[in-house]
Amino acid sequence: MADLTNHRELGPLDAARSRHNWARSAVAATDGRVVAGTADGRVVAFDSALDRVQWDADGGKRQGEGDEEQRDADGEGQRDADGEGQRDATGDHRIVSMAATDDCLVVGERGGDGTIRVFDPETGTERWSYATTDDIGTATKDSLFFLPYVVDVAVTETRVVAAARRYERDGEKRVWSSVVLGFDHDGAVQWRYRAAASPIALDTDGERVAVAYNRCPEPEQDGLVVLDAETGGSVTTWDPELDAERRVGDVSFAGDDIAVCCHGDKRGYLLDADGKERWSVDLAVKEPIGDETVYAYPNHVCVADGVAVFVTGNTFAESTRDPDARHPQEHTAFAVEDGEILWSREVGGFARGVEAVGERALIPSAQNFRRRSAETHGVHVFDAEEGHSETTTLSGIPTALAVGDGLLAVVEEPVEYHDEEVTHGAYRLHSGTLE
Repeated sequence: MADLTNHRELGPLDAARSRHNWARSAVAATDGRVVAGTADGRVVAFDSALDRVQWDADGGKRQGEGDEEQRDADGEGQRDADGEGQRDATGDHRIVSMAATDDCLVVGERGGDGTIRVFDPETGTERWSYATTDDIGTATKDSLFFLPYVVDVAVTETRVVAAARRYERDGEKRVWSSVVLGFDHDGAVQWRYRAAASPIALDTDGERVAVAYNRCPEPEQDGLVVLDAETGGSVTTWDPELDAERRVGDVSFAGDDIAVCCHGDKRGYLLDADGKERWSVDLAVKEPIGDETVYAYPNHVCVADGVAVFVTGNTFAESTRDPDARHPQEHTAFAVEDGEILWSREVGGFARGVEAVGERALIPSAQNFRRRSAETHGVHVFDAEEGHSETTTLSGIPTALAVGDGLLAVVEEPVEYHDEEVTHGAYRLHSGTLE
């Protein structure tokens, strides 16, 4: 059972709009504490019940001035070059990625220098920081999508790993600069992996680091790169057999194997340790509906008790930005074992991620910009073998979720749909137990 009984206000935050916004919060749960990273750059640790602030590593970063919201003519957030909704988030040092163990907390920022910061999780003392702009360069335009972005971080027994990217335009050409960095726990860089591509997620099993690359303008860039966690050396690579810039949306280790969401063909894969395909399944592949051909990207995957759980996102079309048709498998969770779909279920809205805990998968559901109903907001719990177990509803949208040591932590953000004058929810941190 998931029980979100505790909550804490995180301060003011501009409401999200109908299209999902880029990450502007992060959260971790470990060793009896919950740590929140906020849109104005704060990193704050609370006790598990959120009654007491254990420490606040503000670092002098506060809400930026002069940030202007970017809107379409209808009031919705603009789409970025990845085809998803873009909105300006509060502040110029948003905490957007976070990972924690009992003795190491690492956070990644979007904005400024694209900084990685590592803290003592017990005291909040900052141990070291690193500016990823030293590797990927600085923003060429004062716009959210152009800011340096630490997209994901992880901690192993001997390494802190982070993936960062920066986007720019060269005439009509889209250009990504990116780096995956392996640090020792004292902050010394042990290895780098550079690519002219857009990393979107990473996972580690302690010995290997798997990196998913979403946009790969260069044909020779692989959508999945697996590195040795200790040395950064290449272990294996994989790429869908497609002539497309879109490659991989997410990755998760499954023992020796690797589960992959493929953006190129909208399918889910399980690969062996050498990158050879064990099985693949259709998730939200292109489908003609009326005069349109529509599809939905499989954006997330986790592996729970040997079962791969995939989650799809919004409907898109080949010929129009806003299709009338809806793909029948949009916003859907699929559980796959041995190449067979065990169950599928609609999750209602856009999911920012998915987390596995034992035999369960947890999926936070946010806006559905077509339906535009607060009824889609909540955290779903699934049994990997049996399917849906329970849903905890929220007024606002759950945008970051973490589990650890029996704790469940969720960041809720306010949302205001463009055709309403109602703000749903608030900027809050929730915590509870996961039994």
